[in-house]
Amino acid sequence: MLAQINQREVSRVDTPSIQPGLSPAHKVRPLVESNDQIATDPFLLLMEDWFPIGVFDRHPHRGIETVTYIIEGAVDHYDNHGNSGQIAAGEALWLTAGRGLVHNEVPANDKPAHLLQLWVNLPAKSKMAPARFQEIHASTLPVRREDGVEVRVFSGSSGSAVSPTSNHAPVTMVEILLQPSATFRQELPAGYNGFVVVLEGDGKIGASQTPVAAGQVAWLTRCAEESNVSFAGGDRPMRAILFAGLPIGEPIVARGPFVMNTVDEIDAAYAEYRRVGQGFGAL
Repeated sequence: MLAQINQREVSRVDTPSIQPGLSPAHKVRPLVESNDQIATDPFLLLMEDWFPIGVFDRHPHRGIETVTYIIEGAVDHYDNHGNSGQIAAGEALWLTAGRGLVHNEVPANDKPAHLLQLWVNLPAKSKMAPARFQEIHASTLPVRREDGVEVRVFSGSSGSAVSPTSNHAPVTMVEILLQPSATFRQELPAGYNGFVVVLEGDGKIGASQTPVAAGQVAWLTRCAEESNVSFAGGDRPMRAILFAGLPIGEPIVARGPFVMNTVDEIDAAYAEYRRVGQGFGAL
């Protein structure tokens, strides 16, 4: 007899509100906040932003990966390692800050952008890894299709669809497009901590079919073994993104754009940035 796969439930549903941003033209919705990093490990925060050109300037990072997913519009990106490019709606930029970089993401074509940005913690062994970027374009995304279901795999896997995205901290990121009559199950590796962001429509998540709708974030129960989470269509087509990752379980010291394991490491990051400025992390 085959072993029964554990079914995840929804542990809670958050309904974050839109808040004023850095300027009158900037709006932000904190989808995952940084005030309980044991509960959200390996994820540090997730913000939803609506912004025009000029809101953000060049800024540094160290010790994390950032994942930028474009909901509407397009973004030009560049960094001090000589990398640049553009990602459009339905695409993502997976940026490893590692030992350090200075970068910016600017709305393209003089039009405002609407995006999600996730900060993923790096384990201590990878915090000083060389910086790198990975553009994940729609044309190259692995896709899993079932009746009434399309799953676009940005990282990790879904069924036989496997993403080539490289991670220092293992992460599954899949976008799920679900029609009202459809059902679907996404497998999750043992121990992964996960949540679902509903971008459009409505549906039901988990073995008990907890209802969710656009603008909500559903956190999943933990499971030490291999498991899956079920999705069922609601009254309207649902578009959602599942993020799941293996908790790191290490000390976190965060100050501004730097996330390390000790205060001394944070102090060293700021000292290096003050010393070399825009050349931070480039060597």
